[in-house]
Amino acid sequence: MSDGHGLAEAVGAFGLFALLTCVITVTIWQLAATRRAKVLVIREQEYRRIAEEALAAQRSTEQLLTELGGRLAEMQSRMESLERILQTVE
Repeated sequence: MSDGHGLAEAVGAFGLFALLTCVITVTIWQLAATRRAKVLVIREQEYRRIAEEALAAQRSTEQLLTELGGRLAEMQSRMESLERILQTVE
């Protein structure tokens, strides 16, 4: 009888150990998954911020290029006018 009781205690202890191991493993796994998700959200927010900054810089550059194109066209017009005047004077 003593052997049966000892065996039951050993099986119970092993079962309790297995249960605790599973609970601890699942808890650690879930905490790690939650942390990875938070890191991904932060990374996506950072990428979004960088993309918005790049878009703003691109729009600023586009506006500056438009202004420079207008100035260049004006200078070309003036240069052509000067050339006509110089040809007339010659």
